[in-house]
Amino acid sequence: MFDHILVPLDGSRLAESVLPHLVALATAFGSRVTLLRVAEQEPGGQTRSVDPMDWRISRAQAKAYLDEQASRLVEAGLNPETALLEGQAADRIVEYAHSNDADLILVSSHGRSGLSRWNISSVVQKIILQARTSTMIVRAYQPTIEDLMAQRYRRLLVPLDCSRRAEVSLSPTVTLARAHEAQVMLVHVVHRPEMTCPEPLSDEDRSLVERMTERNRRGATEYLERLRERMEIEAETRIVVSDSPSAALDDLVEAEEADLVVISAHGRSGQAKWPYGSLTIGFIAYGSTPLLIVQDLPAESIEPTRAEVAARERKGH
Repeated sequence: MFDHILVPLDGSRLAESVLPHLVALATAFGSRVTLLRVAEQEPGGQTRSVDPMDWRISRAQAKAYLDEQASRLVEAGLNPETALLEGQAADRIVEYAHSNDADLILVSSHGRSGLSRWNISSVVQKIILQARTSTMIVRAYQPTIEDLMAQRYRRLLVPLDCSRRAEVSLSPTVTLARAHEAQVMLVHVVHRPEMTCPEPLSDEDRSLVERMTERNRRGATEYLERLRERMEIEAETRIVVSDSPSAALDDLVEAEEADLVVISAHGRSGQAKWPYGSLTIGFIAYGSTPLLIVQDLPAESIEPTRAEVAARERKGH
């Protein structure tokens, strides 16, 4: 499924936190791997005069760094390729992914700019929003495994909304579960219906909410059981009733000590207007566990934002 994994590195220890996960994924999927480094003349994209000798030295150091990381991966059983580009990091990473058919972009939440109170760095945010392909985020603020071959996934949590679209997350889940002998939990959150009225709910209103909630709970239970029966691995199911699906899933990930969340980019209500649905955005922005996002839409079917359209038109002048 993931034939080509692209791994952007920026020379920092934080960015290298993805490497044990890379070995775990590439081994499970039999993936081709590319390590990518983008040499920027000035952090933040500002332009200034650069001494040619300093620039050549900087490029040589970047190439040596890539070769060093590639050698580490060879010792871990992989045969990675390397690529060194120049320009703005997020732009070049996305362009390279598109032009080289990367199926998965594996990124660390933070890099050389350091940890911050934001859950992902600005560069990662740009990559995630523009990638139009499957992506995985490793949380750099979590403890890092030093041994590149020691990453094992013990418990995979898979949120599902009973739609066929969300089921694209199942194929990689099965592959990883087999490779790591991991437990799998299929989860659905029943969202209590909201009643739009300024007054307190009447007994009739509350009864209607409870009936709808119970109907949806039964339907979701039947769906997950049918899904579990046709899966090729053992899996457990969990139904949660909540006013906030995002918060309920976040609490469940923590309570169940899941070490990887596998989720579809979109669910039942997802639209091509945006690259991700609301639940997935919630995991990106607030989750603290490694997150594998399986893109369910072809890149060309996701609508460009107005900012993208304006930027393209400006370049054309």
